[in-house]
Amino acid sequence: MFAQQDSLVLKNENQIVGEVKSLKQAVVSMKTSYSDSDFKIEWDKITSIHTQTEFLITLESGLRYNATLKSKNEKEVFLLSQTDTLATVNLNEIVFFKEVKSNFLSNLDAAVSVGFNYTKAKDLSQLSVRSNLGYRAKYWELSANYNDVRSSQNETESVKRVDASIGYKYYLKRKWFLLAETSWLSNTEQNLNLRTLGKLGAGRYLIQTNSTYWGLQLGVSYNNENFEVEGLEISNNSAEAFLGTELNLYNIGDLSLLTRAAAYPSLTESGRWRLDYNLDVKYDLPLNLFVNFGLTLNYDNQPAENASETDYIFQTTVGWDF
Repeated sequence: MFAQQDSLVLKNENQIVGEVKSLKQAVVSMKTSYSDSDFKIEWDKITSIHTQTEFLITLESGLRYNATLKSKNEKEVFLLSQTDTLATVNLNEIVFFKEVKSNFLSNLDAAVSVGFNYTKAKDLSQLSVRSNLGYRAKYWELSANYNDVRSSQNETESVKRVDASIGYKYYLKRKWFLLAETSWLSNTEQNLNLRTLGKLGAGRYLIQTNSTYWGLQLGVSYNNENFEVEGLEISNNSAEAFLGTELNLYNIGDLSLLTRAAAYPSLTESGRWRLDYNLDVKYDLPLNLFVNFGLTLNYDNQPAENASETDYIFQTTVGWDF
C-alpha cells in the first residue's frame, strides 16, 4: 500500500486510488499498488481529482502554482497550499502538472531515439540520433537537444550533419516569456564547419490548452560562422533579427507533433536571410518507447562559395522517454 492515497474519479464512475504523478500532453500518469506499470488516463475522462502531492501546475492562462488539487465538483478544482486556497479553476483550465521534488534528477525529462542502416554494397552505413532534455521549475525552464546524422561509404566522402542547442525561458504573466539560447550547426552540404548562434528575445503563447501550444518569438541574434572553401577556412560574423514560431499538438491519440520555424534577416549583411525549420512526429508505443519521424531544414540565400543554399534531412528513429 502507498503511504499516500490520491484518487481519480472517471466519467464512467470508476475510481482509481494510488499516486498521481503528472499531467502531460492531456494524459494523467498514476501509479497504483495493483499494477506494475503506470496507468495512463486521458484528462478529459476525469471528473474528480484529490491529491496529497504538491504539484507545479500550469493553467491555460499561463499562471503557475505550487499546490495540491481537490475537486469542488465535476467541473471545478481547488488549488490548495498547506494553509490556504490559492485558486478555484475549471478542470479544462489545467494544462500541465508535475510533482514538486527536491531531487534535481527527478525533475528532468529526456528522450533519445536512434536509427541505423547498413548495406553491404560499397560498405554503406548510416547512423541517426535525435535527443532532447528538459528541466521545468515554477517560473523558468531549461531545454537542450542534440541531433546527429553520419553516413560513410567506400570510395565516397563521408557525410555528416550535427546540430545542438541549449535554451532558457523565464515565464512572465499573461503567457509572455523571455528567452536566451545558444545553438550549434555543422554540415557538409553547406561546407559549414561550425555555426554558433546566440539569441536573446521574448515570446508569447497565443494558444495554451490541453491539446495545443502555439507561440511566437522575436529578438536579436549574433551569428559566428566558419566555412571551408577549396580547402581554406573562412570566418564570418553577423548580427541578425529573428522571428520564430512553435506549434505543439498532442491530444491526437498516440500521435504528437512538434514543429518550429525561425527566420533570420541579417542586420549587417545586405540582402541576406536564413531559415531554420524542424518537424517531429512521434508515435507512442508501450513501455515509454516511441517511433519518431523527424525533418530538419536549413536555408541560406547567401551560402559559402560552391555550397548549397538548402540542407535538409529526414530521420526515422526508435526511442525511449525517461
